[in-house]
Amino acid sequence: MKSKLLKIAAAFLLILFTALSFSPSAEAASSKFISKATTSSKVVALTFDDGSDGTNIQKILNTLSANKIKATFFLTGSGANNHPQAIKNIAVGGHQLANHSYSHPDFTKLTASQIKAELDKTEAAVKKITGKSTKPLFRAPFGASNAAVFAAVGNAGYTHTIQWNIDTLDWKGVYSTAITNKVVNNIVPGSIVLMHTGAGASGTPGALQGIITKLKAKGYSFVTVSQLLKLPSAPPPAAGNKYTVKAGDTLYSIAKRYNVTVNALASANKISSPYIIRVGQVLIIPGKAAPPVASVKYTVKAGDTLYSIARKYNSTVAKIAAANKIPSPYLIKVGQVLTIPR
Repeated sequence: MKSKLLKIAAAFLLILFTALSFSPSAEAASSKFISKATTSSKVVALTFDDGSDGTNIQKILNTLSANKIKATFFLTGSGANNHPQAIKNIAVGGHQLANHSYSHPDFTKLTASQIKAELDKTEAAVKKITGKSTKPLFRAPFGASNAAVFAAVGNAGYTHTIQWNIDTLDWKGVYSTAITNKVVNNIVPGSIVLMHTGAGASGTPGALQGIITKLKAKGYSFVTVSQLLKLPSAPPPAAGNKYTVKAGDTLYSIAKRYNVTVNALASANKISSPYIIRVGQVLIIPGKAAPPVASVKYTVKAGDTLYSIARKYNSTVAKIAAANKIPSPYLIKVGQVLTIPR
């Protein structure tokens, strides 16, 4: 009898452990807080927070276009609904779209479910207008964040919370010259510059050309935040509209990889429980499959191994070694830029 009870208890613990190991909350990582990139290269990301009025968006876009520069725009859902054409113009211009909440509340005062609602509403609004996602970048309203915010934001699919190391304070109505000087005098490699699109930032359109001209004279080039952080430009492509489950996969991790919801993935494959998937199972990925990406670049960081990099990009050690002519999987060094074949 005692032996039977022990077996029942062991079975129960195994089921519990499996459920915890594969639950969405256990799978998701907290959003990574970034205020600047760690690099010696003279690169800078110009970023613009958009609120409800978006008064200066077109002037900013005109200057960026004239200089062939791509920037990153952190959008609010309320702003997207108030001036949809301006938001569409940002996307058409090839700039990066990111999430800045729906109604611009202090996230440190919200529950996890309220945070998710803010992010989801903005994502839906921006996707409806542009067809593009705001993931994986988020910027906290007022810059207010903490561990609970990072966890909730990460669970919502935003892997990086983007702060800044140069705040122009343009929203205070600062003159153009002061804005330009603030940026130029404080620039360092990997800087993230904070500016705004609203009427309050009246000096920003006039300052932008001066910022660009003077930073170019210092040898700087301009990139989006994802380019600055060397984030993958697209999720791994599906084979058509299908994905074969691998060891360690969960429905949540697959949904996150292809930017769909767990519910949509479960529904498309008639899965009754998010825990019931098996290695080798072929899943239908709802919606349009991501376009193939020939390769991406990755800069080796301290603690990296060729195996960990291959796993991160769903590649193999052999493929990465061959693409980079590496004779031994142990011969990589910090700072080395690798081509990741897809």
